[in-house]
Amino acid sequence: MIILITGASHTGKTLLAQRLLEKYKYPYLSIDHLKMGLIRSGNTRLTPTSEDEELTAYLWPIVREIIKTAIENDQNLIVEGCYIPFDWQDSFDMEYLKAIRYYCLVMSEEYIKNHFEDIKAYASVIEKRLCDDITLESVLRDNARMLCLAQKHSVNYILIDGKYEIDIDI
Repeated sequence: MIILITGASHTGKTLLAQRLLEKYKYPYLSIDHLKMGLIRSGNTRLTPTSEDEELTAYLWPIVREIIKTAIENDQNLIVEGCYIPFDWQDSFDMEYLKAIRYYCLVMSEEYIKNHFEDIKAYASVIEKRLCDDITLESVLRDNARMLCLAQKHSVNYILIDGKYEIDIDI
């Protein structure tokens, strides 16, 4: 089983992946770790501040083939990060798709406005953010964009509204 977790920055993708690792013992791949490994090793001219579209175009073909390899070897894997394209399903034949579950995390406008200080406080709960200059406006904008794209592409999304509770049963 492959679990894909995506969403805007600060929605809890890495925390959810960590919780699933602890619950199901499935390893997870942080696409951010892959990104930084490729950048630091000089294998790309992209930078951590490159546009998300550029990073997705570069990283997704690599991640896609990792996913295929895991499926072919009957291995479980959680892949989390914001560099999973909304048309991700187009990358796989039906045999692969049967083994993949996709979740896009999106925070509602009301949730963000009521819990912005909590969102900032939990920003480094799993990974330490060296530079985190989020603003209320950027979080609102990014989540509104993710919700719009998730609906446009008819992908599975989890709307975080009211209380932050995400529980995925595999």
